[in-house]
Amino acid sequence: MRIELQSVAKGPREASLPATTASYRTGEATLARAETEQRPTVLGLIASGRMRPDSGRVTIDGASDAGAIRRRVALVDAPGVSEPADDVSVAGIVAEELMFAGRGSHPIAVRRRLAELGASEWARHGIGTVPPTVRIRLLCELALMRKGVEGLVLVSPDRHGGDPVEWWQFARELAGRGIAVLVIAGDASAAAIAAASPVSRLDEAGPSPVDDEPGRDDTDELPDLIVQNMQNMQNAGNE
Repeated sequence: MRIELQSVAKGPREASLPATTASYRTGEATLARAETEQRPTVLGLIASGRMRPDSGRVTIDGASDAGAIRRRVALVDAPGVSEPADDVSVAGIVAEELMFAGRGSHPIAVRRRLAELGASEWARHGIGTVPPTVRIRLLCELALMRKGVEGLVLVSPDRHGGDPVEWWQFARELAGRGIAVLVIAGDASAAAIAAASPVSRLDEAGPSPVDDEPGRDDTDELPDLIVQNMQNMQNAGNE
């Protein structure tokens, strides 16, 4: 599976998400750079087939089929769209995801799944209090339980703090299991990952095809995002 975003843009005068080209495919982890509060979520919605861009094209294996992308790609932890409420317990999230996956969601099944994920100690904690690496691993692994999911779009894991190298390593582990992984994060995280892994391949995508200084904050001045409520957009994209 290969998903390509070709010069996709969203918002007034293409300013909320400027023309962006990226791709991700089975067996690879790709890091796409997006700055500001709302750009990462907009890019994540487009990359997972849940929002139509105002311009540009999104394809899966060469075909324009947003429905197929939605069925095969899970949007993980996107602010305002798919992130769990901070006060929901980890056990509650696991039970809900087990139910969505068509599996038993009783307490024994929840405890078993938590043990498999090495997160038993966090069962009674609100997800907002869980360490970043535990949160990211948990939400990604739970999303992969859903029927037909072959890819993940993880949005702004860097907003939770922690070491970006850790969640990037986890993304690469998922890719090694045959998953298509797109991680959307900021320039600072991209620079930290590149510095920690100077000889590893790091696929980056952003408004510019080449970024000679990934650590530089080159975010332009943007007007407020004039887009309707993100949840409404997601629902509209599912129609």
